[in-house]
Amino acid sequence: MSLEPITAVNCAGLVQPGFSLLELEGDVYLFGQKGWPKRSCPTGVFGVRIKNGELKLRAISFSNNSCYLPPLRCPAVAHFEPRDGSPECYLIHGGRTPNNELSSSLYMLSVDSRGCNRKVTLQCQEKELVGDVPSARYGHTLNVIHSRGKTACVLFGGRSYMPPTERTTENWNSVVDCPPQVFLIDLEFGCSSAHTLPELTDGQSFHVALAREDCVYFLGGHILSSDCRPPRLIRLRVELLLGSPLITCSVLQEGLSITSAITSSIGYHEYIIFGGYQSETQKRMECTYIGLDDVGVHMEPREPPQWTSEISHSRTWFGGSLGKGSALFAVPSEGNPTPPDAYHFYQVNFQKEQDGGEASTQGCSQESTDFEDSAPLEDSEELYFGREPHELEYSSDGEGATYNEEDEEDESQTGYWIKCCLSCQVDPNIWEPYYSTELTRPAMIYCSRGEGGHWVHAQCMELPESLLLRLSQGNSKYFCLDHGGLPKQEMTPPRQMLPLKRVPMKMTHRKAPVSLKMTPAKKSFLRRLFD
Repeated sequence: MSLEPITAVNCAGLVQPGFSLLELEGDVYLFGQKGWPKRSCPTGVFGVRIKNGELKLRAISFSNNSCYLPPLRCPAVAHFEPRDGSPECYLIHGGRTPNNELSSSLYMLSVDSRGCNRKVTLQCQEKELVGDVPSARYGHTLNVIHSRGKTACVLFGGRSYMPPTERTTENWNSVVDCPPQVFLIDLEFGCSSAHTLPELTDGQSFHVALAREDCVYFLGGHILSSDCRPPRLIRLRVELLLGSPLITCSVLQEGLSITSAITSSIGYHEYIIFGGYQSETQKRMECTYIGLDDVGVHMEPREPPQWTSEISHSRTWFGGSLGKGSALFAVPSEGNPTPPDAYHFYQVNFQKEQDGGEASTQGCSQESTDFEDSAPLEDSEELYFGREPHELEYSSDGEGATYNEEDEEDESQTGYWIKCCLSCQVDPNIWEPYYSTELTRPAMIYCSRGEGGHWVHAQCMELPESLLLRLSQGNSKYFCLDHGGLPKQEMTPPRQMLPLKRVPMKMTHRKAPVSLKMTPAKKSFLRRLFD
């Protein structure tokens, strides 16, 4: 194992205990941040990127038909693999909001589309449950099991507020363990059923849950009523028969005394568990390998990485799995004076990578944490040259590990990662912001020479930032270095408008003025009369 310090770039305030890391179609997303950032991400979901020792988050948008997803911390999260035409998605149940309100909803989060420049749009749908609906809770687990060609979800554990009849002014915010019931949820019809097993006598929270086919293994956990962390291992087998399901439970005294651990998959039903706590005031510094097979569970101790002094002396820590045999965790910053960043971030890489297929199940930890990457979360404006902002909202970061030739089809429409000229200086693998207005992609200008014109990187034109800003504000017309350089005609001439010819309106039924015909004698008489 290796340990590497990570620097959070303008996003450390969003990473808080209880967040979740979700890996969908090879990308990692952060969910459950502290609160809504100012105008930066209305969905509360961020894409995560770690490159060159820096952690960056990027705001992710939802489709128009998505529902509202609150920023939930310590929810139950389960990965649902694509089966029988169903897309890959994540199931999110429960959790607590920044206002300490508990949720009882079940959400399904999936990828809706991938636009040009690899822009990802997610879709969130709320699944309506009927029957024995689990109460609002947090710190529980949710796992997907497969039995006899059917699929269901197993929900267990968690904490909730005291019943309304027992709450007083003194214990209004006190929490208790939920009853030790096992809930089976049918994802197709949304039917939920509660099952009470004699082997489960106490509720527990913040445990680790691993699933393989029709079996779920519960490891560790904290019992609030007795304030203990029993080193037990619970094996739950669910058979989805035609009638009612058959559930068998076995309690083994061969587990680990651990809570809020981080579970990272390193192979097909193989995991590394590290982090967490073995008592109220003591962190668990060891690492454990866990393998699931047809026989049962195999656990072996593994050599932990060389912990730094900040990690060893810290009282708390939290983190989550980044997938592909790596994990991210944080410890509070301590010192006098107080450091500007609240946490120190670290990435742990395990020696054994995934090699026997992808893990079909997902380990749940109630303290799961995933940190998404993106451009700095500032209220700065971004320049758009000749395009609408939504067309450029999520362009490629130029990360070499994810860039491939399949992206060229979309990128040809925008031109950001093509050679704009013979002396083009923009390399997608090493590109860094050149202007202060650039966030995740290089600024471009439009050369007006030639039929239809073409786009050129502003950096290749060696434009000063002041000129770039001035050209982006008006209807400017300019040329690249290959066509005479800047600008032959600074402003596009205004369109000549012919003056409107005003034609007086004619009345269709206009009466002629009244004219009196009088003789000279009558005129003389009237003149003398009025004189």
